[in-house]
Amino acid sequence: METPLAKTPEPPYYAVIFTSQRMDGDRGYGEMAERMVRLAAVQPGFLGIESVRGADGFGITVSYWASEDAIVAWRNHWEHQAAQDAGRRVWYGDYQVRIARVERAYGKA
Repeated sequence: METPLAKTPEPPYYAVIFTSQRMDGDRGYGEMAERMVRLAAVQPGFLGIESVRGADGFGITVSYWASEDAIVAWRNHWEHQAAQDAGRRVWYGDYQVRIARVERAYGKA
């Protein structure tokens, strides 16, 4: 069984923590979310992603990046900017973005 946990390298690296409250109805969200994951995965510096969403619409997505420059490039990617704009207008009642440098990481495996 494959785990949904991202396989990240030894620190340091960066985490972009996106928390959001979805509004009701899909309105193309699922398709766009899948597209953004596929697009992010081929960006320079992308290390992985983990995402969950509850039945109440609250979600947390953490993407991992090799550098702050890689994060800025992803934020500024034209297709990602279009998705961000749609998120503000159509999909999210509220959201927060937090960026952190990962200094230590450990786990079971």
